[in-house]
Amino acid sequence: MSRICELTGKGRQVGNNVSHANNRTKRVFLPNLQNVTLMSEKLERSFKFRVSTNGLRSVEHNGGLDNWLLKTKDEKLSNRAQKVKRELKKAAAAA
Repeated sequence: MSRICELTGKGRQVGNNVSHANNRTKRVFLPNLQNVTLMSEKLERSFKFRVSTNGLRSVEHNGGLDNWLLKTKDEKLSNRAQKVKRELKKAAAAA
């Protein structure tokens, strides 16, 4: 399982540990990922995603999962999130 947020696309970053003597060694910064269940109001279903805490705050700020998915580009979303987005568009077109 890769360490990438399914809703924002946030992944690992590479940097350096810098010692007091200014020696530099490579290190990895991993995102803070949480397994969460988000509710879709339009589909009246819940979906499980692996989301960064920053991404979770962004979803809440934008008014929920439905609004977030419709506003976000497909390149950032995982395959599962894109599938949910297609279902939302289909439900909106039917209504």
